[in-house]
Amino acid sequence: MSEEREESLSPHAVKSKLSRGRQRHEDPCPVRTAFQRDRDRITHSKSFRRLKHKTQVFIAPLGDHYVTRLTHTLEVSQIARTISRALNLNEDLTEAIALGHDLGHTPFGHVGEDVLDELYRDGFRHNEQSLRVVDLLEKDGKGLNLTWEVRDGIVNHSKSGVAVLGQDWGEVGTLEGEVVKISDMVAYINHDIGDAIRAGILTEGDLPLEIVEVLGLSHSQRINTLVSDIIESSWDVRICDIIKEKPAIKMSPPVLTAANALRDFLFERVYNPRSAGAESQQAEEVVRFLYRYFNEHDDKLPAEYRLYSDTTARRVVDYIAGMTDQYALRLAEELQK
Repeated sequence: MSEEREESLSPHAVKSKLSRGRQRHEDPCPVRTAFQRDRDRITHSKSFRRLKHKTQVFIAPLGDHYVTRLTHTLEVSQIARTISRALNLNEDLTEAIALGHDLGHTPFGHVGEDVLDELYRDGFRHNEQSLRVVDLLEKDGKGLNLTWEVRDGIVNHSKSGVAVLGQDWGEVGTLEGEVVKISDMVAYINHDIGDAIRAGILTEGDLPLEIVEVLGLSHSQRINTLVSDIIESSWDVRICDIIKEKPAIKMSPPVLTAANALRDFLFERVYNPRSAGAESQQAEEVVRFLYRYFNEHDDKLPAEYRLYSDTTARRVVDYIAGMTDQYALRLAEELQK
């Protein structure tokens, strides 16, 4: 019955019955589509629960209203679902990708990611770690056995340091994945402004006038402008079907210019300065200490992590990447006594 409802979706939407499938065969669920099943597996996973104690931008803030990796994930999911529904794409697939896209993120946000990328010989990217989480690390080494479409959306969502829809933006295998990718950006360039204002780094008056005039001054105005523009600027199904134009998720030129300007403004005023703060320096020292300690004391790693790789360094990366901020801080303090 659930799959039958998908027949009314856009011809460019991915339908569950046409999924490329899972890595290991499973009999279909009598109630849920394959993508609904993936969504449920992600939300019931340990990695998903830990997101509530992982940093988005501000490390160990004292206030109750700062964004965490979990609230960011939920915001991305809601924005992406709104866009997918308006474009008549598969909302279940979109939701599953959105909920799983940051499962592999380190403690301390991008500070932790940058340190692990520097220390680990093979490099570290949180999107690749998210795929490793759902493929292997969850369920004691069995993984969640998700569909190809969800796995593709997870591993291809990241675009750190790349302009929105720029030359190096990259492509996802589904339009639903593209929706999540752009929704991730819409979420963070807006909620990070609110956090920066709470932290006293910015005031609303600091936002450049040329950005405010296009996107709006308030959080809700900016979100509404960006989401509405994406919906209006993305493909027209009827036109694409007639002229065989490749559908795309995009923005109008004025809004795209403003979105990139806002992103650049945040890098200049919020993201880069934060890396020099006392909390960020402490976080960097903690990750360095834990990486060094467990590489020298492989026997101190939890037993299950020895099953996931043949190399100590890979096991250590898996262990640290899965930690919450407070667990990493507490563990480093205990090991240094």
